[in-house]
Amino acid sequence: MNIAVVTEDEVTISQHFGRAPYYMVYTVENGKITGKERRDKAGHHTFAAHHSETAPGERHGYDSGAQTRHAAMAGAISDCQVLISGGMGWGAFESMKSYNIEALVTDENNMDEAVDRYIKGDLPNLMERLH
Repeated sequence: MNIAVVTEDEVTISQHFGRAPYYMVYTVENGKITGKERRDKAGHHTFAAHHSETAPGERHGYDSGAQTRHAAMAGAISDCQVLISGGMGWGAFESMKSYNIEALVTDENNMDEAVDRYIKGDLPNLMERLH
């Protein structure tokens, strides 16, 4: 199993999926972390010229072009089954599901701890952190 975690510093979980420049991808075998690698991630920094604002009352990530941006973000983790973030828009959350990637939103800051908790079945998905 591969688990992707969004990060800005390779230690903590980024609080915003779209702004994070990297994924840390953990390889898990027999319930243990056996490896990890940093991968570049497309995001707001990549699409700055094409990012549109969300109207009041609209969920984030449903504007024109959002699906193309989400596909670019998912491309780097197409071999992952799980994505862990500190926060993300509803559009990205639902897009990840369409790529068969389970997205979890957590208040855990430490990447290693979050992956360990996920493996143990102890990492809650805090849906209220979606925007």
